[in-house]
Parts: sequence; C-alpha cells; structure tokens
Amino acid sequence: MLGLGAALAASEVLFSTLKWLGAAYLAYLGVTSLLSKASSLNVPSDDLRAGNAQSLFARGLLVGASNPKALLFFGALFPQFIEPSAPQATQFVILGVTFVFFELFWLSVYALTAARARQWLQQPRRAQAFNRVTGVVFLLAAGLLATTKRTAP
Repeated sequence: MLGLGAALAASEVLFSTLKWLGAAYLAYLGVTSLLSKASSLNVPSDDLRAGNAQSLFARGLLVGASNPKALLFFGALFPQFIEPSAPQATQFVILGVTFVFFELFWLSVYALTAARARQWLQQPRRAQAFNRVTGVVFLLAAGLLATTKRTAP
C-alpha cells in the first residue's frame, strides 16, 4: 500500500535485508522451540472463562493491529492486485474484506483445532514432541526463506 512491494522489487539490498531478517527470526523461533524445557502446555482455566472473553479478544485485537509483520504483508501483497486506473479505495476495501473473511475463517479453524488438541497436549511427552515438530518446521521455513531469490523487476 505504501509502495513497499515496488521497493522490494526494485531494491536488491532491501529485499535481501528483509529476507535475511525474516530467516533469522524464523530460525530463532525454531531453535527456541527445540530447546524449550516446557514439559506440558497447561492453560489456566481462569483464562478460558466466558467472563474473560472480552479481555482476551481486546488483547488479541491490539496485538494483531500493532503487528509490524501484518503491515509489511499488506504493503507487499496488496499493490500487486491493485489496478492503478480503477478507483483504488474500492479495491482496497474489497481486498481488506476478503482478507478479513479468510483470516477469521482460518483463525476459527485454528481455535477449534486447539480446543480439541488441548487435552492431548497437556501430557508432557506429547507437548515436548509438539515443541520439537514446531521447531523443525520453523527451521525449514527459515531455510526456504533464505534460499528465495528476487525476481527480476
């Protein structure tokens, strides 16, 4: 939206910097997960009460709205789907609504899956295995990101 996609396409240095920062961050998450000493993924039942739902929603909304990765995502993705000769505000609204719809759909799928997996993950060995698998996935993602190449502008 702010020309970040064009800047990334035009600047090898900017692309490489963001690529390596992203790969390093994913690798950090992977190593942290692999080295995690958590023996179980216990969730206090107080956090799951209905009376606390609004507070949890508000915190989640604040975290999501202030996430710089989301801003970078929109800045890099949206310009590719905008037709410069057409009214841009309408296009942004359509893209935004579409994104929110799919984001809410997948977050609902994640929440339902997590609710079902909660009891299973509260056993120490399963939680440790989950952490190991998660760490490997993050490290693989870091490797894939590190090997991406910029397409010619």
